[in-house]
Amino acid sequence: MTERGVDLAALPKEVRDQLAELDLELSEGDITQKGYEKKRTKLLAPYIIQTPVAPPQNDVQPPAPSSSSHAPAPANSSRYRERRSRRTHRNGGTRDDRYRSDIHTEAVQAALAKNKEEKMALPMPTKRRSTYVQSPIETRTPPDSSSGSEDEPAARRQSSVGAPQPQVHPNLQSPDYWMSRTTQGSSTSSSASSTLSHGEAKPQPQSQPQPQYKPQYQPLYQPHHQPPPQPQQIPHRQPPEQSRAAAVTDMLAHSRIAPSENSAPPPDVTAVAPPSRGQRVDLTSNAVVRGMSRGNSRSSMMETADGVPVSSRVSTKIQQLLNTLKRPKRPPLSDFFTDDSEEIVQVPQPDPNTPRPEGRQIIPVKGEPLGVVSNWPPALQAALARWGATQAKSPALTALDITGKPLYTLTYGKLWSRSVKLAYTLLNKLGTKNEQILKPGDRVALVYPNSDPGMFWVAFYGCLLAEVIPVPIEVPLSRKDAGISQVGFLLGSCGVGLALTSEICLKGLPKTPTGEIMQFKGWPRMKWVITDSKYLTKPSKDWQPHIPTANTDPAYIEYKASKEGTVVGVAVSKVAMLTHCQALTQACNYCEGETLVNVLDFKKDMGLWHGVLTAVMNRIHTISVPYAVMKACPLSWVQRVHMNKARVALVKCRDLHWAMMAHRDQRDISLASLRMLIVADGANPWSVSSCDAFLNLFQSHGLKPEVICPCAASPEAMTVAIRRPGVPGAPLPARAILSMGGLSYGVIRVNTEDKNSALTVQDVGHVMPGALMCIVRPDGPPQLCKTDEIGEIIINSRAGGMMYYGLPGLTKNTFEVIPVNANGVPIGEIPFVRSGLLGFVGPGSLIFVVGKIEGLLMVSGRRHNADDLVATALAVEPVKTVYRGR
Repeated sequence: MTERGVDLAALPKEVRDQLAELDLELSEGDITQKGYEKKRTKLLAPYIIQTPVAPPQNDVQPPAPSSSSHAPAPANSSRYRERRSRRTHRNGGTRDDRYRSDIHTEAVQAALAKNKEEKMALPMPTKRRSTYVQSPIETRTPPDSSSGSEDEPAARRQSSVGAPQPQVHPNLQSPDYWMSRTTQGSSTSSSASSTLSHGEAKPQPQSQPQPQYKPQYQPLYQPHHQPPPQPQQIPHRQPPEQSRAAAVTDMLAHSRIAPSENSAPPPDVTAVAPPSRGQRVDLTSNAVVRGMSRGNSRSSMMETADGVPVSSRVSTKIQQLLNTLKRPKRPPLSDFFTDDSEEIVQVPQPDPNTPRPEGRQIIPVKGEPLGVVSNWPPALQAALARWGATQAKSPALTALDITGKPLYTLTYGKLWSRSVKLAYTLLNKLGTKNEQILKPGDRVALVYPNSDPGMFWVAFYGCLLAEVIPVPIEVPLSRKDAGISQVGFLLGSCGVGLALTSEICLKGLPKTPTGEIMQFKGWPRMKWVITDSKYLTKPSKDWQPHIPTANTDPAYIEYKASKEGTVVGVAVSKVAMLTHCQALTQACNYCEGETLVNVLDFKKDMGLWHGVLTAVMNRIHTISVPYAVMKACPLSWVQRVHMNKARVALVKCRDLHWAMMAHRDQRDISLASLRMLIVADGANPWSVSSCDAFLNLFQSHGLKPEVICPCAASPEAMTVAIRRPGVPGAPLPARAILSMGGLSYGVIRVNTEDKNSALTVQDVGHVMPGALMCIVRPDGPPQLCKTDEIGEIIINSRAGGMMYYGLPGLTKNTFEVIPVNANGVPIGEIPFVRSGLLGFVGPGSLIFVVGKIEGLLMVSGRRHNADDLVATALAVEPVKTVYRGR
């Protein structure tokens, strides 16, 4: 085996200049390491020479000066054999030429860094340092006289005290050997050139003090002539980058000194095989690290996550990886519970100019006392029995056909008799004689179209007489109706298994190919019962329905759809139903025999409360105008008022608009008979424009300004407030012109009407008789608002809903509210019911509503309402823009 080397001193001057310039480019970063090695190899290729290597000897004496042989290593050394076998196995028994460029790269680079003189001097002894230590490549120098020059501290050039100094082999003085040996010590610092691989340091004058520099990092290799010290266990952990560098160094060293068949092996300069991972490393007690510059002694070193010292040249990514491995795999429990507000980059600061409520805390507003009238019935069923017996021929209901003409009229006598037949059939003719399907307290669904109010009236009062709880729902037109499954949720929560309907409606329901009623999505199994008179059984003369005094048992369940689409049922007790009818009778001043035109849905809300319940209590004649008739003839309800001299009309704002649009088709009408025009959605802020426009148009037809009576209501609290019918000539209630900017912050600020930022709202009258009302903040605990603050209206009254049937969790938050003061102390023990309406109490205890909780929009901390948007659009162009689009 021969060695290749380059005599740098024999190189031409131009080549040395080119190498120096190439080294300068590398140090300044003008060329990559790979490009540097490629150019340098190209320059040195013509000057590479082969140097024979002498076989190793078994003696340990210092080698004699010779130019053609090396000091032999012990052939019977177990570590040497182990290292040799491992080397041969790793290299496959052949020399590895993959690292030829790396062999000369570091050698020539280190030689040119310090070799500024052409004369090559005797190198200083060197030995391999720990693979843990890697110095910058710029500080690696070949062994020349400059390494022991005067500018280097004497302590760095001295060996340990009393150490034997063997003679240096002459071959080690040439640059050829230095270049070949650099590959074996590639992981060592070039500043360690003051010691040889297997030689002794130059003797120093004994007069100079020799400071003992205690090494922070111990070498892995030791001279073979030193006695083995006591073993010392150290953890053999290297950073990934240094581990790879050490492995490459070993492979290079082994490939260079592997013996061939025709040449003797080179001398073992270490006598100790490089330890593998986990092996024990033997260190000398007086081992000293040589060649460490002052700048690299401590400041250039850092520690990994395990405390292993590494060079500062370790890449940032490797250091980050070590720090990541040091951290626990699972984050602490607190990291799983982070507030979303912490992720906001910029927290909005409150505006100091934001309007804030300044009034005093509001006190509950009490309605007028509910009067006691001697002829009021003890239950609503008792009122029907009374009128059915005493006023049998008095008209109770008139239904219109699709053309707006009367279809039939149901008298109080017929209403009573049919209701009794239905009650008897439900309790005695469904199922077997020993086991009836229905019992008092069970829930049944009422499925009737809006065009057939007479059948609904009979079914509703028949259920009341049978003490069965009716649940009115809409007619399912198809299996894919939107929200059909939500209606099924309502029926399931109420435990409904039986549905009452008419024969015409049953024929219109979707059916399966076998003729059975289709099972609707989300619905429980239903049994359908036709309630037409010909299918009912007349009771015996001795059977009479049981009519108890109104109590707290549920009378009926009214459905309510939230903005999320969920349909829930509000249970109304018998006493609440009766009390509500009494309160409406007192507030609206109903009288017997009056005529009422109802354009609303008679199955719920104001259409049910006024047109079905209160009407029967006061023997009022109700004319029901179906929705289909309104679409064909929008002026039909005005014509009914004119023809029947109706005293009361139940409408919505849409009906006012449609009547105005169709006014030119009919001019000879009179509305002078009206004493109350109840606007069911008068609580909406945009209803004021509808009422004003209708009044301006029909005032010439006898409509009086004091007739218009807006009201506010919700399924939970039922009727909250209603404007009483005014006295002719009395001043109209004042309007509230509010600042939209103040409303967005939940405060009341008076504005002028000519500004675009103003919102005009009308009052909805006073609180219902016998009720107690408060205004509480819509978010957080139910704290009482201030007098100039917008909040949610809550009601305490006997005339209100009692619960969400079958949903006790939702019930507590809505029907059992205890308001508190500013200190969080409850103001009393009586529960209130949330109405879902946002408003305030104005002068004279008038109630103003500006929106609903479900229509509340929060934008950047400011509150807006969907009704406000409609009101703003209506204020710009009422008829052309919005009404026709709706």
